[in-house]
Amino acid sequence: MSSFQIIVGSMLGGTEYVAEACEETLQALGHETQLHLQPEFAQIAKKNQSWLICTSTHGAGDYPDNIDQFVSDLRSSNEDLSTIKFLTIGVGDSSYDTFCQAAINIEKLLISKGCTCIKTTKTLDMSQDIDPEDLGQQWIEENSDLL
Repeated sequence: MSSFQIIVGSMLGGTEYVAEACEETLQALGHETQLHLQPEFAQIAKKNQSWLICTSTHGAGDYPDNIDQFVSDLRSSNEDLSTIKFLTIGVGDSSYDTFCQAAINIEKLLISKGCTCIKTTKTLDMSQDIDPEDLGQQWIEENSDLL
């Protein structure tokens, strides 16, 4: 099974719950996981890893404060990241024109760095009456054959 680095971008904590629920599902599927609530690029395993990025969007399409430095370090990195496969979950509110923009942007950034996108970004719309943790878990389970 795979080793998953779960990288969380969250301002108010809701996205952390989604990430923790997805971590439970990944573990139940037999994957090893490591959760990064304050992600530091240099400290996250990269070689032959799978990354799950769970992030909300802040302000006008910006990254949450806790993941901003990670993204900056990723952007400026010259490391070979071609062995990384990743999934992205965006948590947001579709009433904003920047709905899940941070998740969309980090997917593009990871692809530009040579990482392999396992599945296009899953967006969770908090303006709807949903259980985001449950939807995140369902999405992981639905795509378990790709992991």
